[in-house]
Amino acid sequence: MADVINQPLPSQTTHEEDLVTKGQRTINLIWETTQGVIAVGITFAVIYCAVSTIVSEVLTNAFFLIIGFYFSRTNHAAIGGVGSKPEPNYQGR
Repeated sequence: MADVINQPLPSQTTHEEDLVTKGQRTINLIWETTQGVIAVGITFAVIYCAVSTIVSEVLTNAFFLIIGFYFSRTNHAAIGGVGSKPEPNYQGR
């Protein structure tokens, strides 16, 4: 029984597929970090302006646009890169 516990499964992908996945994860990390920094930065800018009683309609509009897009993204599972892609199974929401 102890031999069965924690045994890894054999790989189902090729080395090239693993490299593509690694590249996608790296780009995703960079992209998600950039979006997070922008969202937090504009949030702090809006808070600073509110506390300092600075009125900026452009900043307020940019805030709602950026935060709206940030929270409305739904395509996190999309596969990028070149080459053929498997057809995704629609799972609904």
